[in-house]
Amino acid sequence: MSANIGTIRPRPAAVALTPAAEARVAELMAKAPEGAIGVKLSTPRRGCSGLAYSVDYVTEAAAFDEKIETPGGLFFIDAASVLYLIGSTMDWQEDDFAAGFVFANPNAKGACGCGESFTV
Repeated sequence: MSANIGTIRPRPAAVALTPAAEARVAELMAKAPEGAIGVKLSTPRRGCSGLAYSVDYVTEAAAFDEKIETPGGLFFIDAASVLYLIGSTMDWQEDDFAAGFVFANPNAKGACGCGESFTV
């Protein structure tokens, strides 16, 4: 007797990028330094609440990083950061005074007053 395995569905990405965030990734990749293959989101330990969001160019894919294909280029999520980011939405917002990526993270239990770091 053989078990019916069924259809394997692709799992959803850990982070959803808004159209504005995808457009910003495209802008970054259009002026990326030579050798960059995409941009990568990570959550290094820093700031007054513990973890911060960091987006940087990446020149090679790490073995366990999550890879998201966007219209403007590859977007990677650091493997060690995925658990802190599952279900998050990443947006790009600009006004007259500031511009930057903004995160709606259901895993964050608190954030510092300046919004630069968060706790889980």
